[in-house]
Amino acid sequence: MAAKDSAGDDVQVNGKGGGKSQSASSKAARPAYEQARDELAELVKRLEAGGLTLEQSLQLWERGEELAATCQEWLEGARARLATTMTRHDDSGGEPGAPF
Repeated sequence: MAAKDSAGDDVQVNGKGGGKSQSASSKAARPAYEQARDELAELVKRLEAGGLTLEQSLQLWERGEELAATCQEWLEGARARLATTMTRHDDSGGEPGAPF
């Protein structure tokens, strides 16, 4: 969805807020961590710059919430992978707490 800011420039809003449940197809389409993080940073800049209508600001805020949730999912997944790897390393006789 696109909106216009006070300068008449397009403001891209890719979806609306909603529940946290995601279908398999939406999980497959979720952006990479870095892409979500960069888009979120850009949205914050746009919101901080002002000049948007209330509706535009709300749409950007909702998209930002989605992106923040995506980033959180990626980070939680990374933590889980590290924990699994560290457990395997410890179980295979490596020094406890030693790097890979």
